[in-house]
Amino acid sequence: MTAPAPAPARRVAFHDLRDLHGLDGVQERIDAAVLRVARSGRYLLGPELLAFEEEFARYCENEHCVGVASGLDALELTLRALEVGPGDEVIVPGHTYIATWLAVTAVGARPVPVEPEADSFLIDPERLAAALTPRTRAVVPVHPYGHPADLDAIEAVAAPRGIPVVEDAAQAHGARYRGRRAGSRYAAAFSFYPGKNLGALGDAGAVVTSDARLAERVRLLRNYGSRVKYRHEVPGRNSRLDEIQAAALRVKLPYLDGWNARRAKVAARYTEGLAGLPGLAVPAVRPWAEPVWHQYVVRAARRAELVPALEAAGVETLVHYPVAVHRSPAYAGAVAGPLPRCERLAGEVLSLPMGPQLTAQDVTAVIAAVREATENSHD
Repeated sequence: MTAPAPAPARRVAFHDLRDLHGLDGVQERIDAAVLRVARSGRYLLGPELLAFEEEFARYCENEHCVGVASGLDALELTLRALEVGPGDEVIVPGHTYIATWLAVTAVGARPVPVEPEADSFLIDPERLAAALTPRTRAVVPVHPYGHPADLDAIEAVAAPRGIPVVEDAAQAHGARYRGRRAGSRYAAAFSFYPGKNLGALGDAGAVVTSDARLAERVRLLRNYGSRVKYRHEVPGRNSRLDEIQAAALRVKLPYLDGWNARRAKVAARYTEGLAGLPGLAVPAVRPWAEPVWHQYVVRAARRAELVPALEAAGVETLVHYPVAVHRSPAYAGAVAGPLPRCERLAGEVLSLPMGPQLTAQDVTAVIAAVREATENSHD
């Protein structure tokens, strides 16, 4: 009888919010903030939201922030505020989470995907111009896994045609492009899903912009199209970042830069420890970018073998994203022709444990497990 394999000496979770909130006394501060709101009797559109909007706009080096119910709503309401609608087209990355596409669909427009660069996850600016048509009304670049897209190159294509750029910064809280924060330049949509670098206790999002009129339009749309109770100017919706989420985000925002710096140290160790392994590519970093490492995503030629080997070694991983958006049932037949780079990424990408809560021992364990599993699979 074959003896069972020994349990791994150390298990490294992909991401554990309890460990994250255990850092720096944050959990106790969150508890106090939630209790403060619970006892206040004010749960929507109150002082916590107003304070968070001011603080996050300032953090993003921008003027206006409008809290909404989710990152998807932030994208959708921004497009609605820009009057994108039926018959229009919006350029989106082919390699992204489906929410980027869903926001376009929700306003009645058609998402037009552009493939990533050959050596990165970033939307390829050289392919952008060919995707434009007279119906193009917006370009929505994503900052994938916390690495900024090449905004100058994108603007060089979009600006001469008067096409607005909307940043999908759902994974890029605090990232910098040529020294400027993500969300400091154009209208930007952020998600505060709990697992984000800046995460709430549930779904939450925000729109950041320097355009006062656009910000006011999003405020109108998020609250049933109403500025004054029972007076509805446009067909809006209910998409409000509630007071509890705002209070929790206010607690965590002052720690964001420090936590991002810890993520960068983890990423640097991964890159050094995993570089040169057969069949494994570490993520590229552009010289003009300061990524915040929402995820550390490698490309594994033998992912199907690597994942169970890492699991057996006690290392939890995830795949962002196993199905290219244009291959999902939601968009079946929506894209003419293949997107080979996106499809290849869907078969290779693998996210390793990442976060400021990881210890030096955790990182060492992950590197050792990946090296052993990768080298064994290529013997």
